[in-house]
Amino acid sequence: MAVRTPDPDPNERDDDGAERDPLRGYGRAGHPDGDGSFGSPAPGNAGNPGWLTEIELTEARRRLPILYVEAVPVRTDGMGAVTHVGVLLRSTPMGEMTRTIVSGRVRYGETVRDALFRHLENDLGPMAFPLLPPQPVPFTVAEYFPMPGLSAYHDERQHAVSLAFVVPVTGTCEPRQDALEVTWMSPEEAASDALAAEMEGGRLTLLRLALASVGALR
Repeated sequence: MAVRTPDPDPNERDDDGAERDPLRGYGRAGHPDGDGSFGSPAPGNAGNPGWLTEIELTEARRRLPILYVEAVPVRTDGMGAVTHVGVLLRSTPMGEMTRTIVSGRVRYGETVRDALFRHLENDLGPMAFPLLPPQPVPFTVAEYFPMPGLSAYHDERQHAVSLAFVVPVTGTCEPRQDALEVTWMSPEEAASDALAAEMEGGRLTLLRLALASVGALR
């Protein structure tokens, strides 16, 4: 079964009232979030010159790589070592349970840092209190292709380029949007083969790279 990077529910709205991306995958995640960045403003969103209609977004996905940010939320100890990794649990439209990480599109005119903060708040709630440096640096760049086999990551709808980050969170995480829960796992559990079948679009590979980047894999 092809696995997609997630987009928001067509009926969900951002805090500014803008409708979210109608072309959702198996859940919000993950990738993609819903502002339909760049293009003509959709009805009711004339104040956002970067808004894409459903038709324009479909056309853009056929012709252009789409930029995303992804975040692996972690808990750390007093020395800064990663003790737990947050993985989102979602339900697909077919009723299947999948695991994923925080992710979404970068809006037109939005900084990468602002996009990261927005998606972390959307998925983990406003009390998660993520610790973002002034200039976040990704631990890797993941490329999602519609053609299987070109990379470890696959999204049947589009070619997506994702900047991936490890982000410590210090507050209380209460998942919003379509996430059912945030499951906190040890680094060993998060990197285990047992999780592979539940992760969307090859994201277990991304999770392992994240943990390796912070020295959390033994």
